[in-house]
Amino acid sequence: MNRSVSLLICGAIAISAAYAQPKPKSQKEIVALNALFSATTPDAQIAAAENLLTTFADTEFKSLALYMEADDYSRKGQFEKSIVFGEQALAADPQNYQAMLLLARQYAGHTTENDLDKEEKLTKAAKYANDAIAAVATAAKPNPGLADDKWDAIKKDYTSQAHEALGIIGDVRKKYDVSATEYKTALDGAQTPDPSVMVRYAIAEEHLGKFDDAIAMLDKAIADPNSQPAVKNYATTEKARATALKNATKK
Repeated sequence: MNRSVSLLICGAIAISAAYAQPKPKSQKEIVALNALFSATTPDAQIAAAENLLTTFADTEFKSLALYMEADDYSRKGQFEKSIVFGEQALAADPQNYQAMLLLARQYAGHTTENDLDKEEKLTKAAKYANDAIAAVATAAKPNPGLADDKWDAIKKDYTSQAHEALGIIGDVRKKYDVSATEYKTALDGAQTPDPSVMVRYAIAEEHLGKFDDAIAMLDKAIADPNSQPAVKNYATTEKARATALKNATKK
């Protein structure tokens, strides 16, 4: 899910006149929550989360604050701390699908084929991803004021992220038929398909020898208006490689 959308929902929970669960217990807690939701840097948000958790030990926003810390540490590139806070968030609320998704992506994205504990980490990643799919399917709206169609779109993007994580797991295991299927599911289900997932899908198709499909998907990623420069450049490079591989098979 796009982080700005996530924060919008969090903010709506914090300042809505008719609070949905969870609920702040005092005006002081509302002030602390607003500081958390309005923080503009990872370090500022981590500090605000720690202040909330320390000052209001019984806050009903514990799992959310811990998840936000986990996400902040992920953005800071601190994988181990991200995992620690993600697992704490899930311990505080076993249905926290945002924490499940973060953990799935962290474990999948930080595992290589040469890791001695590769299968242990990938098994965890797959469990978190599948648990997230199940949790999102039955999740209630975080704010009653959120329109049904918007909530459905958000749920689709969450589910898409889970399938992307499963695709990454397939890549690490070199099971490219699995990863291609998962990436396609992620793209087909997303409200706004992610160009970086298009590139991952194309690379999986290359491994399967489906060069025309790969090139077509890379063209789509390059042309996508949401494609970041780094993704567009990588897709362009990958398209040249796929084209060369395709031509080599004709010789």
